[in-house]
Amino acid sequence: MAKDKPYGSTTLTREDPAQKTTSATPAASSAKPAPVRSSVADSEPNRRTNSREVALPFGRKNYTLMLIGIGVILAGFFIMSLDKEEFGFGFLGLTLGPIVVMSGFILEFFAILARPKA
Repeated sequence: MAKDKPYGSTTLTREDPAQKTTSATPAASSAKPAPVRSSVADSEPNRRTNSREVALPFGRKNYTLMLIGIGVILAGFFIMSLDKEEFGFGFLGLTLGPIVVMSGFILEFFAILARPKA
């Protein structure tokens, strides 16, 4: 290690293959360096960082319907818990609650498939 440089101070440089010259054989000096591929990220700007508005996968209508669907599902489970019969074998636990829960899942299905406004 050289004494004029402090410990740990190394500089890394990128060598350009076009500037290297070899004098071993004439064939080696006439060989062209391999082309460097540029990535898509280098050539195109990132759209998310340049624009303030990020496109969401769903629209406001979709998210509203999803929240309503979650509320309906939770209400159905609450209705099932209100049943006073033994093991929940009454009307609320066997009929009304499951119908409300199933309608909540159907609402979720339509909330996901509804087209957002452009």
